[in-house]
Amino acid sequence: MTLHSRIIAVQTLKSGDALGYGRTWIADQPSRIGVVACGYADGYPRHAQTGTPILVNGQLTRTLGRVSMDMMFADLTGLPDAGVGSPVVLWGKGLPVESVAVAAGTISYELLCARAQRVPDRE
Repeated sequence: MTLHSRIIAVQTLKSGDALGYGRTWIADQPSRIGVVACGYADGYPRHAQTGTPILVNGQLTRTLGRVSMDMMFADLTGLPDAGVGSPVVLWGKGLPVESVAVAAGTISYELLCARAQRVPDRE
């Protein structure tokens, strides 16, 4: 099973800017951030930490800050071709669910069972 989404917005942050609940992540350099249309209400682990691996346009990057109910943040700083509409793989093809589970401090079965009904079935 692959959990997919897309980038719905892109922002550029200055050094010292913060994002996420409680200003959890603070940029230590100018950074390009993508807002991903997926959150814990979709079954992504709320407790996933900054640095949890994801794929944007098939390239490995990381999450930033806390996972929100309906969205999360991706580090696009090293991905100049990524933008609004870019595909995101949260786990599945090219990114084993086990690697996401380890980063989130859980097991793959918990992630696979947590997918919300509002998320369409995809291979």
